[in-house]
Amino acid sequence: MSQTKYTAESLTPRIKPFLLQLIKNAGFQLKFEISNAFNPHPEFENPEVVVRFSGPDVDLLLANRAELLLALEQLTMEVLGFPPEDHARLCFDANDYRILRIEELRLSAAAAAEKVRRTGVPFTFSPMTSRERRIIHLAMRNEPGVRSESSGTGSRRQVVIYPAEPARQEQAPAAPGPVSPIYSRRTRRR
Repeated sequence: MSQTKYTAESLTPRIKPFLLQLIKNAGFQLKFEISNAFNPHPEFENPEVVVRFSGPDVDLLLANRAELLLALEQLTMEVLGFPPEDHARLCFDANDYRILRIEELRLSAAAAAEKVRRTGVPFTFSPMTSRERRIIHLAMRNEPGVRSESSGTGSRRQVVIYPAEPARQEQAPAAPGPVSPIYSRRTRRR
């Protein structure tokens, strides 16, 4: 993560003109507010600045698991030249989608962990964004008896929950016993 400090005051002059033009060109009926972040789940996601959308077309942003909202966020970061390591420091939201999604992912992670502990069979989540995968991995830190890994590539990357491997117990080497060589002789009958 870069040492740059992001605030609503420092980012508004960069973000506002870009989003106004994009919204106008796309024909969306949206408004947005750029503010310093308040997050009830800082252990899962802790952005410094949040862009909150409202208006008649918010449902379009939230369709298909907020695909358009996430695309707008990614596009804005790319156009404004945010370094990849700083992407988590800016968050786009609408109708508290992010907070609700974090809670949904936490509950899903807990349910998957319980199922894996009960059955011993790995559980595979459907593909999700890197932010969502991170939330699952962080939720798994507090779940005993399971571990999580990401698998797949690109947009097909997903989290798999596995039973935790049992702790290996170090065994003392066995005391040497009497050695009795066993000889076997094969004889050939003719």
